Amino acid sequence: MTSTTVASPTAAAVGDVLQLTGPRPARPSALSASLSFGWRALLKIKHVPEQLFDVTMFPIMFTLMFTYLFGGALAGSTADYLQFLLPGILVQTVVMITMYTGLTLNKDISAGVFDRFRSLPIWRPAPLVGALFGDVVRYTIASTIVLLLGLVLGFRPAGGVVGVLAAVLLLLLFSFSMSWIWTMIAMVMRSEQSVIGVSMMILFPLTFASNIFVDPATMPGWLQAFVNANPITHLVSAIRGLMAGSVEIGELAMVFGWCAGFMLIFGPLTMRLYNRKS
Repeated sequence: MTSTTVASPTAAAVGDVLQLTGPRPARPSALSASLSFGWRALLKIKHVPEQLFDVTMFPIMFTLMFTYLFGGALAGSTADYLQFLLPGILVQTVVMITMYTGLTLNKDISAGVFDRFRSLPIWRPAPLVGALFGDVVRYTIASTIVLLLGLVLGFRPAGGVVGVLAAVLLLLLFSFSMSWIWTMIAMVMRSEQSVIGVSMMILFPLTFASNIFVDPATMPGWLQAFVNANPITHLVSAIRGLMAGSVEIGELAMVFGWCAGFMLIFGPLTMRLYNRKS
């Protein structure tokens, strides 16, 4: 019996080295590379489901605590206060979760994973953009939980399904844009604890010194000045308007402006730090 060796049209053996002779595989596009890293982020959640604790338990705790702790004192009844509070608590819940973007990236950087990513022939921002895409799924889960719980408790948005979906999409866009701040912080800070500390120091004044819980008209003048300039205030006002069925063009324009500012300022800064990271 004789054997026949068939030569591969795409490879050639030179000594002990196998050399490719066919066309080079196409380089992945920016979108496909980013989506691949987004899928990587979701797979990490699959293997470590405890990462979903912040997007499941926190929304429930925030909604129940603030509704029943402050509802009677501030609005006379929890039912009335819920109509005012829920759009704001939705914003607070999701915006607070965005800081975990920086925490996750800092872990990968400390482990040396991003050193390997930078050596790949892919679009340079893909690992960062992909991580943010994965986090958008987490934001969507948190938003869904808050809205479902609100409906169970008695929240009834006059804007209907369309208004609620538009409000959630606006919140996801803002959260994606704001997450670039935490990616930059992740590049600068040396430890996970530092990332959490700096993120909380920024987020607490932004979320609590806003119109989430009370009407800013009841605040002192000096505090009103800060609250009125706070991007979270404009976001909450826009989302309340959409859920109530009344689109506030001015508030929407302010939110889109903040989103563009976050990405145009912190996106390039993050990439500069990313490229220089050793």
